Amino acid sequence: MQEKTQGIAKKRVMSIDALRGFDMFWIMGGDAFFPALFLLIGTPFFKGLAGQLDHSAWNGFTFYDLIFPLFLFIVGATMPFALGRRAAQPGSKAGLYGHILKRTLILFALGLIYNGILGFNFDHMRYAGVLQRIALCYCLTAILFINTNVKIQAAVTAAILLLYWALMAWIPVPDFGAGVLTPEGNLSAFIDQKILPGRFCCYQFGDNEGILSTLPAVATTLLGVLSGHWLKANRSGLKKTFGLLLSGVVCLLIGLLWNLVFPINKLIWTSSYVLYAGGWSLLLLALFYWIIDVQGWKKWAFPFVVIGLNPITIYIVQGIFDFGIIVNIFVHGFVNHLGDWRPVFFSACVLAVKWLFLYFLYRQKIFLKA
Repeated sequence: MQEKTQGIAKKRVMSIDALRGFDMFWIMGGDAFFPALFLLIGTPFFKGLAGQLDHSAWNGFTFYDLIFPLFLFIVGATMPFALGRRAAQPGSKAGLYGHILKRTLILFALGLIYNGILGFNFDHMRYAGVLQRIALCYCLTAILFINTNVKIQAAVTAAILLLYWALMAWIPVPDFGAGVLTPEGNLSAFIDQKILPGRFCCYQFGDNEGILSTLPAVATTLLGVLSGHWLKANRSGLKKTFGLLLSGVVCLLIGLLWNLVFPINKLIWTSSYVLYAGGWSLLLLALFYWIIDVQGWKKWAFPFVVIGLNPITIYIVQGIFDFGIIVNIFVHGFVNHLGDWRPVFFSACVLAVKWLFLYFLYRQKIFLKA
């Protein structure tokens, strides 16, 4: 699981690592530092920006609603590079299946540990979770990737989105009927209540990483796979950038149109949400790819690359260890005298300590392979 490498592979697309790091930056502390700063400034504009770093209560979309689908998108985008060559070798599939299964089980187990399974309070434990969803999406997408071509993968992506829409619109929920997309009346929540044990997150009636909504999350990962195919193909960097931009705009438009009948909703991961978040993911990938890999402007992205090479590490470690303890050792003598600036300063320090931890791992060439 944890290994010392001899260096980062030469053929890595740096923009993908940087974008992954940009994504994780918000999870590891950007979501605390910037709202504190924006609220301190206090103008209506900056208060609105602070609201973008919180999830939508139900229907709708904020910047923070992009973080998880962007990560799944990147999981998919790396597959043509990480698995493509091995999948093309004769007789390699048996070993690949073992590799995929191992990574899936490790991620799923880490998710259960993160959620507290070692506390043995099974009745009140949350069994679904971020790492569990990543594991399932990775597994299903990787198996599809090594057994099909890009046209089939695109067709499956579209089929999943249409199927999920049909299931949510046409299958009746007892006491509510069909097509009800309220928190208490939607099909995804009903299935979670009937099948998924333990407690839910992050709404009362179902889990936002629940059973049925994992299906469209696979489509999110497949969108990443399709973008990875595009980046790996033999064409100019400018054409690759333009293709990503055009695809992003198309996904945004279709997502907005679909939103009229199937609202954009992260908690039940609606098909319109997949396309809308996917559109923004494609635009961000186009931007990072053009700046870093086409124009060659790389130095600015190094802090994000350090994060992006150990995303699972920081997600797990910050969940079980309070980095604020380390910060408090150095700042406790004066931090409470900073007044309204205290939350801004303290959150910035926590973010810095987390990054230095990842930088130490980077310098030691230690990367968590899960």
